[in-house]
Amino acid sequence: QVQLVESGGGLVQAGGSLRLSCAASGRAFSGYAVSWFRQAPGKEREFAATVSWSSGTTYHADAVKGRFTISRDSAKNTVYLQMTSLKPEDTAVYYCAARYGFISYDYLTRRDSYPYWGRGTQVTVSS
Repeated sequence: QVQLVESGGGLVQAGGSLRLSCAASGRAFSGYAVSWFRQAPGKEREFAATVSWSSGTTYHADAVKGRFTISRDSAKNTVYLQMTSLKPEDTAVYYCAARYGFISYDYLTRRDSYPYWGRGTQVTVSS
């Protein structure tokens, strides 16, 4: 059974940085896509970034491109989301998700493409 556990959230001032971690366990993740989504109060959960476990190929949503960077450490079975130049509108619960198959960008950005989810970590950016 795949398990995903997020950590690293917290309160930060606008312009600051945070690094989120997603610890993955339960199986070998070769061939998997691991992604970060976020959900702000009153809004739908939205895609932020994804990484191919096998190749390290990444995609980032336009809203975070240039500020957030997703990466993975296969030896530690962990995916990271480095967030810089944070804005109040980045305030959300951040979720890690995983699926087998790193396919089209459109498919990878859809919530219903992922069978495995963590419980989330809160990120609050103050102005």
